[in-house]
This record gives sequence, structure tokens and C-alpha cells, in this order.
Amino acid sequence: MATLLIGTYTRGSGGIHQIEMDDTTGEMTHRGVVGECRSPSFLAFSPDGRFVYAVNEIADFQGAQAGSVTAFTRDAAGTLKALNTVSSHGSYPCHITTARDGKHVLLANYGSGTVAVIPIKPDGSLGNAVCVIQHAGSSVNKARQEGPHAHSINLDTSARFALACDLGTDEVIVYRYNARTGMLDRAGLQAAKAAPGAGPRHLAFHPNGRFAYVINELDSTISTYRYDPNAGTLALIGSVPTLPTSFTAASTTAEVVVHPSGKWVYGSNRGHDSIAVFAVNPASGALRPLGHVLTGGKTPRNFAVDPKGRRMVVANQDSNEVRLFTLDERTGMPTATEHAVSIPLPVCVRFAP
Repeated sequence: MATLLIGTYTRGSGGIHQIEMDDTTGEMTHRGVVGECRSPSFLAFSPDGRFVYAVNEIADFQGAQAGSVTAFTRDAAGTLKALNTVSSHGSYPCHITTARDGKHVLLANYGSGTVAVIPIKPDGSLGNAVCVIQHAGSSVNKARQEGPHAHSINLDTSARFALACDLGTDEVIVYRYNARTGMLDRAGLQAAKAAPGAGPRHLAFHPNGRFAYVINELDSTISTYRYDPNAGTLALIGSVPTLPTSFTAASTTAEVVVHPSGKWVYGSNRGHDSIAVFAVNPASGALRPLGHVLTGGKTPRNFAVDPKGRRMVVANQDSNEVRLFTLDERTGMPTATEHAVSIPLPVCVRFAP
């Protein structure tokens, strides 16, 4: 039995939902809300799975123009118990990553364009932020890129560098990460510039750690970068569209996921309401389009592939459902199943360790 946690946008009460999925049949059982908090739009587990950290995508925490982060402990039944909630040191936090040693969480605040590092105490609760950095700049889309909008932050496979996608400045900003202190430092490091108006949103590393894939929200593309883990540098290999050439209506991207085998990359389209599928060239990392699969709902946001690479679970935000797809072991293409669960405004899918 696999356990999944689903982050949501809340309208009043609600929070983090739990789904149990049968390993053999894929049947999903909704266990309801297991942890209450405001708009837990992105989730991260501790490395051992004992704790869960949720950004609360708000801008009014304790009277300040800031969001918050809530720490939970998980019991044997999967129920979450809130430990504490602290400021995210920026408005509308939208992404969170747990360091591999379980000592810090790193998060991105979309509204204010800040990134922050918060220490994890021995009991799993959160301390005061040890590092807060304000991004600066803008780009060509005056409606969406009038200022910085940090949209995600990820550690590389060695945990030496942290890479932050900023939609507002069209950059992937690279920081040195000090695992002992939690401090971020970009001295001497160059940000990777995206195409003007692209809007970098999320990043996923290939299992070999040498390729990084950035999904660009505003121009609906995925950019492939060659990554040097020793220097923390990104070199653009190329970009591919996530939408069919025949589609001309409004659409934006949301999530990018690399299959555990490293053979395929997936991206979600909100508007076209599909998952775009790409094959990975094992030598160069470049992507080759394989096609699109409709998600059967509206506004597919975050999605996740199970660790064995057999199934994909998609959060269709605006049709209030989480839907299961199987993955072809030969082609990587998703196929819709009859298994779906109704959850209000689901936006994040995470398989429990």
C-alpha cells in the first residue's frame, strides 16, 4: 500500500489530505484531511518520512505581509500533528525542499521574490530563518514580470548548490549551500538566463545529476541544461514547446518531473489540460517530443510519479480531483485509469517515503 499526501488551496477549513493506493490494482482510497492548515500548496517530507513541512500560501501571517510554514509530525497511521508554524519571510510561499540531512528546509516566496532557509530542530519543529535573500529585477512581460517572483528552490544531488527559479526575472539563480549553517551565497556564481518572457517555474534533475530540466510557465517550454555539479553552472542545451503547434488558446505550465529511470520527462499544461511527454537522449540530455495525454480534468497542477516508475498521480486543481495514470514501461506514455478521488482544489502530490 502506497501513501500519498495532497496539498490544497483552502477556502476556510481544510488542509492536507491523505490517499492510500493499492500497489496491485492502483485503487485509491481517500482518508480525508489528516493535517489542518491554511492553503498548504506545496509539501516536503523529512528524509525519514517522520515529519512533513507545508508552505502556507498566504500573505497575512501574524499581521505581516508574509506567508508561513507549518511543521507536522506523522504517526503510524499517517495522521499529522502540527508542531509549529513560522514565518516564511516573504509573501505567498509556493515551494519547499527538505535538505537531505534533514537539518533545514529551503523555500521560495512567489509574491515577494525571496528565498529563505529555516532550520529543523531535533524534534522536527522549525526554528527561526537563518538566511533570507531578496531577488531583484524584472523582465518583458509587464503583467507577470514586473518584479522578482521566486517560484522554486532545489538542491542538487550533492547538496552543495541550491538552484532557484525566478519567474519574474527570467533566471535560474545558483547559490552555494552551506549544509552546516544553512547559509546561501551566490558570490562568483552566474545565474542562467532564460529566454525573455519565458518565466522559469520549476526544475527537476536527471538521476545522473548532469542534466537539469526547467519548465517555463509563461512561454510553455521546457529548457534542458547541462549541469556541472563541481562548479554549480548551467549550460543551455535547448528548449522544446510543451504544447501542440495546433493549440492557440491560453495555457501555462506547472510541473516538470523526470521518470526514475531517466528515460522520460513530463510537463503539465494548464489550459490545454495535458501532460506533455518527452524522451531523453541519454548522451546529451536533449528532449524529443512523444506526444500529449489529456488529464481528464481542468488545470493539472503538480503531479508525481511513484518511485517504481509505474504510475503517475495528477492533481486537477479546477475540477477538484486527483487522477491516476499508468505508465507504459516501454514508451513512458501515461494511460488514464478509472481511479480518481474528489478533493477540493488539489495542487500538490507527494508519495510518502
